[in-house]
Amino acid sequence: MIAYGDSAAWAALGDPTRHAIVAALAESPLAVGELAADLPVSRPAVSQALKVLKDAGLVSERAEGTRRIYRLNHAAVAALRDQLDTFWNRTLANYADLADSDRPAEES
Repeated sequence: MIAYGDSAAWAALGDPTRHAIVAALAESPLAVGELAADLPVSRPAVSQALKVLKDAGLVSERAEGTRRIYRLNHAAVAALRDQLDTFWNRTLANYADLADSDRPAEES
């Protein structure tokens, strides 16, 4: 079972704006203004979304002059991928078990 602490990252990805930000940051690190220019929301909304992503551990920031540059936290994204791989592998194993149990027993 996933610890409840991990659910913040999944919840953060549930919002379309935050999901779009993560997709953009997967391409390259960006400043708030650069992100806002490509999204149908205001700059303050992008800042709020970045705060949620940062609090969830998915995004980090660094100062570059007066701007803040945001980038994905690759370790956090890798952890989410590991969880998805675990879910997928369990699902496949359960499906295989179910398919095997539905097969008629071979006659001896």
